[in-house]
Amino acid sequence: MRTSSRVGLLVAAGLAIGLGTAVAFDGSRGPAEISPAVSVDLFPRGAAMMAPGRLQSPPEMRNLTPVEAFRSGAQALRAGDTKGGVSSLEYAAASGHPIAQWKLGRMYAEGDGVKQDDVRAFEYFREVADAHADESPGTPRARFVANAFVALGNYYLDGIPNSTVKSDPDRAREMFTYAASYFGDPDAQYNLGRMYLEGHGGVKDARQAARWLQLAANKGQYQAQAMLGAMLFKGEAVPRQGARGLMWLTLARDAATPQEAWINDMHAAAFKTATDQERAAALDYIERWLRGGRRE
Repeated sequence: MRTSSRVGLLVAAGLAIGLGTAVAFDGSRGPAEISPAVSVDLFPRGAAMMAPGRLQSPPEMRNLTPVEAFRSGAQALRAGDTKGGVSSLEYAAASGHPIAQWKLGRMYAEGDGVKQDDVRAFEYFREVADAHADESPGTPRARFVANAFVALGNYYLDGIPNSTVKSDPDRAREMFTYAASYFGDPDAQYNLGRMYLEGHGGVKDARQAARWLQLAANKGQYQAQAMLGAMLFKGEAVPRQGARGLMWLTLARDAATPQEAWINDMHAAAFKTATDQERAAALDYIERWLRGGRRE
């Protein structure tokens, strides 16, 4: 049943974190043990918003199922037929195919084969999140739904110029909290940790930030590894663990893109001041990580 603009948004634990109470999600339960607990008006639809996926379907598409249309679109894109691929994906999306909606959202967000359009991207991601917020974690579709929530959170952080999507840090934190808690999404956990660290969109709580960053870092989210590593190396809001912090910073540096100089700078500063003993211990931790002992 379509949830429309009324969906279960916050898990009980996530709500407690957002309100700054003593109850906190610490990762002791898996996402499958957590269920949406609070219903809110998640996606008010402004008059200026576009409604993607409502195009009149071409005749050759009308006898296809949404799954067939999605597959046709994916094949066309792989073959370099962007126009045909987008047309097929739009037909599948109009029929409610969530991965087609997600794919179009990514294409419009990045300007990949289509004219870049954040409003259309937002609406496609909204369609996914609005209809599939209660998707069971661990299913093949769950990661796409979680990513849609993350994308919406990022749009709410900054807003979209000349649209009804305004900067709303509170709403952004809600998007990240849902994806981080219910789906266990590492990008959402990283973004939520960063918001707690900066006090953006709610209370500033470095200890909660460290908990969310740790969850994301354990899953290989390198930006979270960088921020957690810096906290541990300096002993900010957490007991200082120089070697462990240097380990996370090194892993993050090796995974970062050339544009993310802030990660390289943090690693260089830590490495310069680390003791020989800390450097040796960090190398040992890294070797264990690479062997698969990520949670040691």
